[in-house]
Amino acid sequence: MVKDIIVYPTPPSVEYATDVRFFNEELNILIQNLKDTIIENLLDGLSAYQIGSFYNVIVVKQDDGTLIELINPRLIYTNGKVTTKEITAYFPNLSANVERFENISVIYQDINAQQKSIKASGKFAILLQRKIDYTFGATFLQKLSKEEKKIFEKKLEYGSDVVIPESCPVTSYKDYILKFANVLVAIIALLLVWSFFVSDEQSLQTIWNYQLNISYGVFITSIIYLVYGWYEGKQFSSCTSCQVGNLIGSVVILLIKLTLAMILSYIYS
Repeated sequence: MVKDIIVYPTPPSVEYATDVRFFNEELNILIQNLKDTIIENLLDGLSAYQIGSFYNVIVVKQDDGTLIELINPRLIYTNGKVTTKEITAYFPNLSANVERFENISVIYQDINAQQKSIKASGKFAILLQRKIDYTFGATFLQKLSKEEKKIFEKKLEYGSDVVIPESCPVTSYKDYILKFANVLVAIIALLLVWSFFVSDEQSLQTIWNYQLNISYGVFITSIIYLVYGWYEGKQFSSCTSCQVGNLIGSVVILLIKLTLAMILSYIYS
């Protein structure tokens, strides 16, 4: 009988699968249900967990296309590492890059309770590992690296195998920093205009000192703007290049205005 496959966000039905102790008709029905569900859904394998059973049973498709049931499977040997792009019925239409063992050996029991072993490599080894994970109530999510897990969680959030990039923020604290720097330049310009109406040498020197100190503030503020803008740009991977270009362009324009204001102020001081 074809069964419904448990999919995300339904939690695992068991924390750990229970080993089969009785090889009876109930077990035969479970295995047939697994096979029917695999064939109906064009899958490569299923664990009993994936159709709501708590037994430690998996059924997988071998390289020749035949289905084999592994009862109470255990990994007893692993060798080599390989990173592969995996998909699983639990996370429909989503994939992740998972590090697996390249070669494995598994002991298990067959439908007649006979102890068996099987060696596997390549895709078949990866398939066995993925299905055995389910017997521990786990999915490949627990196998992901920190970076890959972050990417996959984004896929879960958007329900798409293509990570939707974050958008650049329309406004941010760096905009206020730039506005403050421009206000300082405007103050320098106002002091310049004021100096046109002052004839006293000492007063002109005082105005120049004010302008000089404010120009230092503009320079320091522009550095803060660059550093914070770069930091913010790193948080939004989709707009890093445009952020850097905007930052540099804004600072260049600011420094040009500052330079012109200070040159004129020096001439009239």
